[in-house]
Amino acid sequence: MSRPVTLFTGQWADLPIDEMAAKASAFGYDGLELACWGDHFDVSAALADDGYCQRHREMLARHDLQCWAVSNHLIGQAVCDRIDQRHHHILPDHIWGHGDPEGVRARAAEEMMNTARAAAKLGVPVVNGFTGSSIWPDLYFFPPVSREQVKQGYDDFANRWGPILDVFKEVGVKFALEVHPSEIAYDTVTAQAALEAVGHHESFGFNFDPSHLVWQGVDPARFIDHFPDRIFHSHMKDVKVKLDGDSGILGSHLQFGDPRRGWDFVSVGRGDVDFDAIMRSLNHAGYDGPLSVEWEDSGMHRDQGAEESCEYIRAIEVRPPDCGFEDSYSEE
Repeated sequence: MSRPVTLFTGQWADLPIDEMAAKASAFGYDGLELACWGDHFDVSAALADDGYCQRHREMLARHDLQCWAVSNHLIGQAVCDRIDQRHHHILPDHIWGHGDPEGVRARAAEEMMNTARAAAKLGVPVVNGFTGSSIWPDLYFFPPVSREQVKQGYDDFANRWGPILDVFKEVGVKFALEVHPSEIAYDTVTAQAALEAVGHHESFGFNFDPSHLVWQGVDPARFIDHFPDRIFHSHMKDVKVKLDGDSGILGSHLQFGDPRRGWDFVSVGRGDVDFDAIMRSLNHAGYDGPLSVEWEDSGMHRDQGAEESCEYIRAIEVRPPDCGFEDSYSEE
């Protein structure tokens, strides 16, 4: 049986969710990965209004759609980050408050606990998101960064996320960190360190996204092979690396879409991601969850990108075999 193909709604959060659902259904998707911003999935409303989740499920059903995951990247980012004015632009007022850093982090942590509770009410098994990181700004080790400083960063992550993950476990929902620059885990080595920091907590795993790995030089299929039992969700997203001898992989302080960048996100199937290898590794890992398109391409209309991405993923998915090709030569 083929895995469902879903669409992450974050890039359409400016649209009402009913309009977004109609679009996704017309594009050919099986479901939506609901962003916890815009009006796509309101954590507070889900907890306060007993009918909210039921109305959401009915709305999706009207469009022949389902939901396997919600995503709360923006709030999760604030749990461990060094808070500054950039966060004011991505956080709702009830999380930002007066902008006091520790208060922001505490309110964000409570909101992530509530996101787990709201997801359970909606009946979805996974919340995707970010964790933030107190040590991401120390990426380049100059002035020198001690081993103790790095350890303190992972300890901070464990102390802040441990209680959150306990709530996830309590309500039967998994948290899937999108391994991503600016998070506590951004490649295979740091993903392993993050797992160890939280004692391999059963509710902590990964939202696999190849686009953030490829431009770093990390093999996405090998990432899956390293963590087969921790792939809780999978994004389908592409990236094009175009180093020309002038720009580098650090982005050169250029906005996405600037032709001078050394790499940029592109519509699924138009970049350097080896989706065939990824499908085979997902099969080996036994992953049967959704293939969720996270569409980002600064040079293309999003409707075209969403529709062609759905078609592309369906065309290239590798279904696990039910027998070996050599079995036809076997004697009875």
